[in-house]
Parts: sequence; C-alpha cells; structure tokens
Amino acid sequence: MWLLFQRSVSEVVMTTGVLNPSHYPGRRAATVVQHYLNTRYGSPYRWIFLSKVHNGSAEDVAEMGRKYQLELTVQEMISNVSGQCSAELLFPGGEGQSAPQVQASCEGLLQSNTTAQEEAFYQQHRASNNMVSGKDIPNSYGHMEPSMKPFWHLGGVASSFIMLRESNESTLYNMAQVANFTQLETEKDQLRFNYHVLLHEMISQEIIHWKLLVTWSPEQGVKVLQTELQPKCHDCEAPPNTTN
Repeated sequence: MWLLFQRSVSEVVMTTGVLNPSHYPGRRAATVVQHYLNTRYGSPYRWIFLSKVHNGSAEDVAEMGRKYQLELTVQEMISNVSGQCSAELLFPGGEGQSAPQVQASCEGLLQSNTTAQEEAFYQQHRASNNMVSGKDIPNSYGHMEPSMKPFWHLGGVASSFIMLRESNESTLYNMAQVANFTQLETEKDQLRFNYHVLLHEMISQEIIHWKLLVTWSPEQGVKVLQTELQPKCHDCEAPPNTTN
C-alpha cells in the first residue's frame, strides 16, 4: 500500500527535462492539448481524444511559467481517424490562474469528411418547430439513445472550452455526463443550446457542475457564449463515462 502511495505521489510531482510519456505530467499536459483541439475543430460529429503521448519535455521559463513540448497521437472518436500532433504548451506562472497557452499542429486529424452529416443535422434542427432536449446522457447504466449522441458530442466539445480555461498543472479534467440540455430558438443562423454538464476532475475526484450557453453552425463552429459554475455537490458521485 505504501509503495503504491509513493508511486502515485511521484507521478504528480512536476518534472523538468524529459518526461515519462505514461506518467501524470506528460499525459495531463497532452490532455490540455486535446481540449484545445476540440475548441478549434470540434462539432457534433467531430470529438477529439488523446490516444497516446510519444515523448515530451518540460522546462521552467523565467517570469513566464512552465513550458511543455509534446509529441502525441489524438483520435477523432466518431470516425476513428487518428492524427499525429506536435504541441507546445505554456502554463502561465504568477498569482491567479490564467488559461494555458497552446500551439499545436496535427497531420491527418481532419481527413474524415463530416460535412454531409453536419449539414443534415444543422438543417434538421434549424427549422424545427420542436425544440429538442435531453437529460442524463449517458444514463446510470452508461446508455444513451442514438439520437442523443450528436448532442453528447456537442456537450463534450463545449466542455473543452471550460476544461482548457480551468486547467493547470494540478488538474486533469474530462466530461462525465450531460446532466441536461435544451435547444433554444435559432439566432443569426446559429443553433443555440443551454447545457448543464458534469466535469470530473480526476486528481481531486471532484464532480463539478457547469451551465453553458452554446452555439453551433457548420460555418461558424462551436462557440461557448456564457458559462456559470454551479454550487458544489458534496454528495455527488461520478456518473458512468462513455466514449461511444
């Protein structure tokens, strides 16, 4: 038990120099790159996940913070297409928290053509008189209806905006569940949704609730216009996660 505890602690200690790709610092930094890529390329039919960290390094940059250089593979979950990425990530230093600064270039990531699916989804919901809504995605058994999957993906992409902004060297976030979402009236050709998402902070094991106002169109992409952190739920447990 003590050896396991020592190992878990050693993996969260900030390392300078070459990183072990399978240990916490490298994978945590690479997950932030994942969130960054989702904010740039995500949609109801494109949701990007970290697949593997190949190598990386970290260095302290005077008066700026801590910089990571990473080589990684990410995977687009719906099409299963993978891409090789090179990334530079800076966690700003100083008092107060500001969002990490990320630069990344990827090969092969956007090979899958989702235009037809996105356009059909957009047209279906842009002119619909029946505003769609859903809750508990996935449910307590890890199941979701096929019709809800694009909204699950959209919630995951929108959550990346929060997870990118809130990440630091002591966090590791993923979206656990869409508690509920409601479609709003289309405005300026943008589909609009209110989302309530549950984020799982893996280090503290805390479940964090956020409400988001999300817009999307194939032309403009995903935008998160408003965010609201909800009061802590001390009795909440992590709901089942799924990547389907």
